[in-house]
Amino acid sequence: MSYRLLMPKEIDVMKSQDCTADNWDNITVATDFNPDYIKHVNFSGKIRLGKFEKELSLPGGLKKHSGIHHACLHNCEVGDDVLIENIQNYIANYKIGNNVHIQNIHYLYVDGESSFGNGVEVSALNETGGREVLIYNKLSAHFAYILSAYRHRPVLTKKLQDMVMNYAKECTSSMGVIGNNVKIVNAGAIKNVCVGDCAVIEGARHLENGTINSNEYAPVHIGYSVIANDFIICSGSRVEDGTMLSRCFVGQACQLGHTYSASDSLFFSNCQGENGEACALFAGPYTVTHHKSTLLIAGMFSFMNAGSGSNQSNHMYKLGPIHQGIVERGGKTTSDSYILWPSRIGAFSLIMGRHYHNTDTSNMPFSYLIEDKNETVLVPGVNLRSVGTIRDAQKFPKRDMRKDPEKLDQINFNLLSPYTIQKMFKAIDILKGMLDTCGEASDFYSYKGCRIKNSSLKKGLKLYDMAINKFLGNSIISRLANCSLESNDEIRKCLKPDTDIGLSVWSDIGGMLAPRSEIDKLICDIEYGKITQVSEINAVFEQLHKDYYSLEWTWAWEKIQEYYNLSLETITAADIINIVKRWQEAVISLDKMIYDDAKKEFSLSSRTGFGLDGDRAQQKDDFEQVRGVFEENAFVKVVLTHIETKTKLGNDTIERLQKAIV
Repeated sequence: MSYRLLMPKEIDVMKSQDCTADNWDNITVATDFNPDYIKHVNFSGKIRLGKFEKELSLPGGLKKHSGIHHACLHNCEVGDDVLIENIQNYIANYKIGNNVHIQNIHYLYVDGESSFGNGVEVSALNETGGREVLIYNKLSAHFAYILSAYRHRPVLTKKLQDMVMNYAKECTSSMGVIGNNVKIVNAGAIKNVCVGDCAVIEGARHLENGTINSNEYAPVHIGYSVIANDFIICSGSRVEDGTMLSRCFVGQACQLGHTYSASDSLFFSNCQGENGEACALFAGPYTVTHHKSTLLIAGMFSFMNAGSGSNQSNHMYKLGPIHQGIVERGGKTTSDSYILWPSRIGAFSLIMGRHYHNTDTSNMPFSYLIEDKNETVLVPGVNLRSVGTIRDAQKFPKRDMRKDPEKLDQINFNLLSPYTIQKMFKAIDILKGMLDTCGEASDFYSYKGCRIKNSSLKKGLKLYDMAINKFLGNSIISRLANCSLESNDEIRKCLKPDTDIGLSVWSDIGGMLAPRSEIDKLICDIEYGKITQVSEINAVFEQLHKDYYSLEWTWAWEKIQEYYNLSLETITAADIINIVKRWQEAVISLDKMIYDDAKKEFSLSSRTGFGLDGDRAQQKDDFEQVRGVFEENAFVKVVLTHIETKTKLGNDTIERLQKAIV
């Protein structure tokens, strides 16, 4: 668009409308600029104005013509069809896009040069420092994980920090940006903040040194009484209702509200925080906390639901808050739960009660940790048969609210994966070792600050064996789904992995599952200068995520050979039929356990509180009106359908394989 100087008659019109300027020659305007809608405005510094032709439709049916009224603008560029009015102090050093609505705010300005939150140090995981993550607009959970967790590689840390600071320098400017179609109304002070397209800021109290990465696909909403300093908020997120943030990164499609308070914390995709508090928190994807009395501190979580009153201690009153903890993916805490850091809790575990001893159950996934007389009782593998675990696995993908075409986090939702199955193999070795060492007659066994009952240990072995058979069977059935299975040679050809990558230990890198060998390769490439840009690192994460199932098969095929004592050269259709039958048995057995667990929700004891003033018949009727009939429950139907579907899949696979048996 071309701009021109104001014509004398336009200056006269603006003066007649109580406008002033320190130098009218410093104002340039669009070719078809109309001064009629510029009233009671003071201009200073370099000013550029677009055209004002459209009307804005406001809530309640009110319409206002675009223009600038009752404002002071210094060194600003204003786009087309903008409405700016009732600015109590001033707007300074901003490029304001098209169709922007700014009304009733205290002030909006950039003071000196700013990187707008990029490069801010967040002391995640450890309040006393040492694991700082430098935040930036494109920060992923995986980048943050490596930067915070791999401090034993100082060259890597320095390289990553330099990359972020170089990115921050590119963002540094003395001019702020308000994108197109932005609405900022009834707000307090906004200082050194960049705002992306389509953002809505209404009633925010104070925003300073940050970036709001809103866009047309996934607008950001900042609500009433929000206070945020040194922050970055990503696309699709909502921060509202008195939330207070200090040195925080808020990832894509997060929701923070109801006076939530957070400092030095990282929230990645689809996190939710309400009422409670976070400090030095690494909240991986889907970390959820809703309760006022809940504190998440100095911990790393993901796919986690924190019960009311959940708390952790990150120091033992000696050298200060120096301790940290990890609850691996899928963790849950019940009401009033407590964990003493440092501890590490295995994936998809449930924490009940208060635990005063440091523990490490990372090799015991899908377990319960239960408080009993100030001791931690570990129940291995029991969460595999929990209806809640399966519901969570189903709901996470459905609750992915990210609308932005560019996904910063590469999230793997799989319940069973090389990451969790490798831990089950270790768990089986550990539990069998306990039986061999202490004998099968022992009532209890000790394990890393926990107590395991004899009956729980033996059930855990069975449950882990079922889960392993389920995963390995899933893998081989999926691999052979598109193969002709005409002969053993054809089967062996299909089973051969596409790559050797994936044979190593697997890691959960902030919600992304990947072979550790590939993470090590990435780290070496960074340390040796082969990768020098943050965008290149994110591209590696994206490719690893795309290649997941190919890499998973490489790992699974090795375990299939070990677990069933087979090899690629000798495996036959009969061997695979045996695996499929074990898979069928495991899937159906686990589904039946889940079905029985769901049935507890419809038991007589669960009807307590229903039919308040009636007899047992009315209690039953009232319960069914509210909760429905067990057989008609949507989840119960899913479980029954799953049993049917998997039974048929197994039978069909066996039928196809029998063609290859001579």
